[in-house]
Amino acid sequence: MKHVLSVRVNNSAGVLSHVTGLFTRRSYNIDSLCVGETNDPRYSVITLVIDEDEAMVQQITKQLLKLIDVIEIQNLTGEGSVKRELLLASIEIKKTERAEMLMLSRLFETTVIEMSESVIVLQMVAEPRRVTHFLDAIKGFKIIHMARTGVVALALP
Repeated sequence: MKHVLSVRVNNSAGVLSHVTGLFTRRSYNIDSLCVGETNDPRYSVITLVIDEDEAMVQQITKQLLKLIDVIEIQNLTGEGSVKRELLLASIEIKKTERAEMLMLSRLFETTVIEMSESVIVLQMVAEPRRVTHFLDAIKGFKIIHMARTGVVALALP
């Protein structure tokens, strides 16, 4: 099962390397990784998505908490949190495909960033599952370039 961990750390050089190094040494895989400074510049939040069972997630959490720069860890899996991912995609479109692509864009609530006669650039911010569904829906189109940020998550009050 995929788990989303929000790891609050000191915002200093080398901290990300220590956190990811723990995963490397233990042969854990990271499915998604996002890092950003918080409203307090002394801290950053590392959002990790890992595909492990509950026992392994608890073990990883205990190991992370042993790192000196790790302040706290929240498991944001399931209810009680909001998760989003950003997708940017440059897609080749023929004149005959334009209407279908625009319809899919509206259906999935993407934003058209730029459009020429042969290329459309879309932005989508949504739950990761919805981003994946959109990518499945446009499989018949030629994706020139694509970038996904990985998951960012926040606990709900």
